[in-house]
Amino acid sequence: MLNKNRDSKFVIYQVLYIFVITVLALKGADLDLRRVALEEETVNKSVRDSLISVLDSLYALGIDFSIKIDPNVVVENEKMREQLATLNKKLEVLKDYVPPPPPDEKKEEKVEEQTLLQSPISVKQTFIQYTWNIARNTGTVPASIYDPKNMNTPIVTVPAGQEKKFDLTNQTEVVLKFGSQEERIKVLPNKPPEVKIERVTTKMNSANIYVNELQRITVFKVTVIDQRPDQLKVTYTGPISVTGPVKDNNGNLIYNVSLKIANTENAFDAWLDKNGGLREADGRYKVNFFFNVVDEISKDRVQVGDSFFFTEFSK
Repeated sequence: MLNKNRDSKFVIYQVLYIFVITVLALKGADLDLRRVALEEETVNKSVRDSLISVLDSLYALGIDFSIKIDPNVVVENEKMREQLATLNKKLEVLKDYVPPPPPDEKKEEKVEEQTLLQSPISVKQTFIQYTWNIARNTGTVPASIYDPKNMNTPIVTVPAGQEKKFDLTNQTEVVLKFGSQEERIKVLPNKPPEVKIERVTTKMNSANIYVNELQRITVFKVTVIDQRPDQLKVTYTGPISVTGPVKDNNGNLIYNVSLKIANTENAFDAWLDKNGGLREADGRYKVNFFFNVVDEISKDRVQVGDSFFFTEFSK
């Protein structure tokens, strides 16, 4: 309502200004404004009708006034008459015009919040380079994952309430699109495999260490740790016997390692003839073994080894 009053006053002031100039041009005498609108002999009929309409509108708004007119102005101004008629029409429109209420900002913000969708891919999900990944869509609309370098074709599209497996290579982030929204999700580096070798016997702590005992028991446990162990290629070298792998509770690969040199004492003696240079200064023989692990997708490569010690074949 305040805006309507302001608009009315603005138009009224414009009308007053043009009206004064027009009367100056038309009459050129002192007069009361109400009398100008009522006395036909002062102006011609067409101008009089316009003035009456304007004055009725102004008085209806509670405005009463009189103006002193310069008596020297006697020439009728056609241009002013046209402007007066135009402003009169504007005033008639304004009288019936009710400006729309200002927008409720809080309401608009609330509507906007309601239209925003929650990300259908949980922030707890992690994507990793150079391996397969799984995207779980917990939302109500399909979600597509794009490589930022190729926004034309999605890497994968996951229907609402479903999950899909997909591969990534060297992307450091991906773009998630759902509905009319999009988000960027960081892609974690694929860490190189980790290999741990643990000695699980005390047999090699004695002064006399027997080959036939080390060949019957597990001497070392080898654990291969990786986020995607299924894409690893594991090989080993050395005089060893290996069983496994089996997976532990964390999904790591476990190998059990034993010594493998000779099944009989004669075979052991033959082995000594070929490898006598492996004898240490303390009289023990030392042989090494190695585990080699390669990630076949990322091409990361790790090699880790350890050593067996022994003195003779058996007691």
